[in-house]
Amino acid sequence: TIHGEDTWLTSDMIQAYTRLHEAGRAHSVECWRNRRLAGGLYGVSLGGVFFGESMFTIITDASKVALVHLARYLERLDYDLIDCQVATDHMVSMGAVEIPRQLFLKKVRRSLEKPDRTFNWSFDDTE
Repeated sequence: TIHGEDTWLTSDMIQAYTRLHEAGRAHSVECWRNRRLAGGLYGVSLGGVFFGESMFTIITDASKVALVHLARYLERLDYDLIDCQVATDHMVSMGAVEIPRQLFLKKVRRSLEKPDRTFNWSFDDTE
């Protein structure tokens, strides 16, 4: 574990995500306030799907701001789906809709046929 804390974010996971990031597949969306990290999210992009891995908030609602910016950005890139893994009350309040597994798999298969966007994403509040 990292820094003696109980977490699934082991050294192996950090190395794997670092490699995914270097390959242009793992991305983080961060919100900063007064040069301090306020919150955000990260996940993996494959084809036309963003597979969300985790959200975090240090300042209230910062992860929500990050998610809104991500959704707008992915819409401009013609993404089909953001997989939030679990339809929590929080995610449903942000517009998540739970779909049957078979439909999800069909959408993912179709979306994976789109080209990968393996480049460094960059956006700010002016977009």
